Amino acid sequence: MKLRKFVDALPIPPLLKPTLRSGEYTYYEVTMKEAKQALHHDIPETTIWGYEGIYPGPTIEVVQGEKVFIKWMNDLPEHHLFPIDHTVHGAEKEIPDVRTVVHLHGGRTEPESDGYPDAWFSKGFGKFGSFFQKSVYEYDNQQSSRALWYHDHAIGLTRLNIYAGLAGFYLLRDWREQSLNLPSGEYEIPLLLQDRSFREDGSLAYPVQPKDNVSGIFPSIVPSFFGDTIVVNGKVWPYLDVAPRKYRFRLLNAANARFFRLTLDSDQLFYQIGTDSGFLEKPIGVKSLLLAPAERLDVIIDFSNLGGKKITLKNDAPTHFPIGDPVDPDTTGIVMQFRVTMPLSTIDTSVIPDFMGPIQWLPEHTARNNRYLQLSEEKDWYGRPLFLLDQKKWDDPITEQPHVGTTEIWNFVNTDNDDHPIHIHLVQFQLLDRCSFDVDFYKKTKQIKYTDRPIPPHAGERGWKDTIRCPPGFITRIIIPFFPYTGQYVWHCHMLEHEDYEMMRPYRVLPPS
Repeated sequence: MKLRKFVDALPIPPLLKPTLRSGEYTYYEVTMKEAKQALHHDIPETTIWGYEGIYPGPTIEVVQGEKVFIKWMNDLPEHHLFPIDHTVHGAEKEIPDVRTVVHLHGGRTEPESDGYPDAWFSKGFGKFGSFFQKSVYEYDNQQSSRALWYHDHAIGLTRLNIYAGLAGFYLLRDWREQSLNLPSGEYEIPLLLQDRSFREDGSLAYPVQPKDNVSGIFPSIVPSFFGDTIVVNGKVWPYLDVAPRKYRFRLLNAANARFFRLTLDSDQLFYQIGTDSGFLEKPIGVKSLLLAPAERLDVIIDFSNLGGKKITLKNDAPTHFPIGDPVDPDTTGIVMQFRVTMPLSTIDTSVIPDFMGPIQWLPEHTARNNRYLQLSEEKDWYGRPLFLLDQKKWDDPITEQPHVGTTEIWNFVNTDNDDHPIHIHLVQFQLLDRCSFDVDFYKKTKQIKYTDRPIPPHAGERGWKDTIRCPPGFITRIIIPFFPYTGQYVWHCHMLEHEDYEMMRPYRVLPPS
């Protein structure tokens, strides 16, 4: 189906209003509902699943130190929007087809409020006997200013539930951010990037089996999903009218598996000021931005002196990054359009700061442990691709058990051809470096033979992260402080088809030793 571009205005998700606000805490209630929503002018309304019945969900905005309680409620239908592969672990026939659990991605939360994949709940009740399951989650918001996001995390269904629409922004503010005089209010805009495919009737299309289905299973999980349209804030190829001034954009890649490498066809710079987990020390001016699934970037674009111009935000990341097919320049190579058509109502006094503040860098010698963890592609019983962490499955015994208050270095040894974005719940970390190694030699001997010098982080990665790209043929080293909670969490690839099918592992933070 060929759809016109730039015929729909970019929607801005509304701010969620609290049910109750007191001097001690803020309380929200959020219901997951099925609804109809217009995703493009030229197709019928699409059935979606949304928090509060909208896609993306409403933006939740909090301040540092604000104690927030959210009651997440599942009011979804009994039957799923998409066919379910019941051979996937956690999606067996004897459990409900429609299950949800909410993870605040990048949040530092207690285990019971983290959205553990097994702690799902269906309409009206939760998983029987799960010690993690509860209806009201607590978020203490002790972190600095950053863009988090909330999304579904039910084991075996995450790829389908997020594809149906269960995702939204969660913005955390602090005093430092307020002091920087950044573009704000109507000049600060969240952009949630995804790819989707549609049928003629406007319904979402999701593949029911791989192109080279060798298993005979129907429906069968696919190795990764790539749509043929780009959707921003729930609209296909939208436009945004802007004034000739600076704007701040909070970019989030919420796609199942697609990477985005973004450029402006005006050849102007993006000014990156932040990463997943807060500000950089200094802004950087770059011509392109690379976002893996689940990564966020905080950027400023200056439209001054561009009155009357139309500027297209483009994408040239290969489909199946980094070695896949080139994007179609007429479809997945286009994201949205900025139209500098609005009058400048007041003088723009916002700034691109020279310095956002110091970052406390973690010395390598402080690490108590140095773990080597393989990212690999295997085959399942049916001959399908099976992506694993350290060659273990979800239900294998827990092997990563750091002590609270300690620091560790994790080395992700990628022997696969995909660039896997690895996310670790609870913690934020710093990238140390990436170094190429002899993959074939490692597979034969389990010994590491480096083939070049380490590559330091790109300037745009020199900050706190919660999701990190792990390119094929490289060992990606990160340093992680584990605090403040003990308990059971998870780490996983954030390509949703991968994490749904075994590329996710529990880990446990132990009490002080």
